[in-house]
Amino acid sequence: MKTYNHIQKTFLYLLLLMSIYTSAQDITVHDPVMIKQKDTYYLYCTGKGISVFSSKDLKNWNPEPAIFKEKPVWVDSVVPNFENHIWAPDISFHNNKYYLYYSVSAFAKNTSAIGVTTNTTLDPKDPAYKWEDQGIVIQSIPNRDLWNAIDPNLTLDENNIPWLAFGSFWEGLKMVKLNPDLKSIAQPQEWYTIAKRKRTFELADADPGDGALEAPFIFKKNGYYYEFLSWDLCCRGEKSTYKVVIGRSKSITGPYIDKAGKPLNEGGGTLLIQGDENWYGAGHNSTYTFDGKDYFIYHAYDAKQKGRPVLQIKQLKWDAEFWPTLEPMK
Repeated sequence: MKTYNHIQKTFLYLLLLMSIYTSAQDITVHDPVMIKQKDTYYLYCTGKGISVFSSKDLKNWNPEPAIFKEKPVWVDSVVPNFENHIWAPDISFHNNKYYLYYSVSAFAKNTSAIGVTTNTTLDPKDPAYKWEDQGIVIQSIPNRDLWNAIDPNLTLDENNIPWLAFGSFWEGLKMVKLNPDLKSIAQPQEWYTIAKRKRTFELADADPGDGALEAPFIFKKNGYYYEFLSWDLCCRGEKSTYKVVIGRSKSITGPYIDKAGKPLNEGGGTLLIQGDENWYGAGHNSTYTFDGKDYFIYHAYDAKQKGRPVLQIKQLKWDAEFWPTLEPMK
């Protein structure tokens, strides 16, 4: 009987843990993005093969199968001995298909590439569910490129032309025009620097540098394109200093200007959210409109859990001058 009670208590304890770790405030995520199909929200984030969760209410989250059971076949040619830990996905729906962009990289190097995979449904129970990898969209190579091909975000402009924003450290965040197939760079090529921070000139080209910025996300609203981006350091638990700043432009290619009138490609950025005594850092956001409400989705490093990266979802508000605002973190 004691053995049975012990097993029963252990089982109840595990159920309790599962309920805790599937609340919106307590699933471990890095770099979350989201989309809604019918009545279900799907969340994608950095993880082995790309981690996936689903929810009906944005509060209770269920784990789903990873996107890639095995790493894409082309990856080892870019990052040797890659272990299928895929970074910073981006999800959107176009041409009756779902496009999932993703990053493969060697940490602190611009030995990186952005790939894309497609599906006609996001529901793993649907017989039609099948991710079909389309390969590399863009690649960065050390000592050739002063930019880093990670952290993709796809946006279509007012003329339905696709643009891919991306980047981390080096000489800033970039935007490049894509072909209508959403899988390749348009010719002749069009490139823009959409955000930049000062980089020490003497550093070697292969060094990420000290201009800490990454993770652009473009959101169209109020007649503007808003650029959200993350400053400073992620992925360091208690030593994380992540924060999100913003700028906006009437043109998708910029220049993006902050609230004080400073261009983001000259070091500008209006602070939207940062860490405090409860959260060591907050960043790598995505922004969407669901059912008439605008949501700001990001991860933050929880001080009560030794800096574990936790999912955060907040409703985004707008002030009289159409700048986004958020309630303070709790």
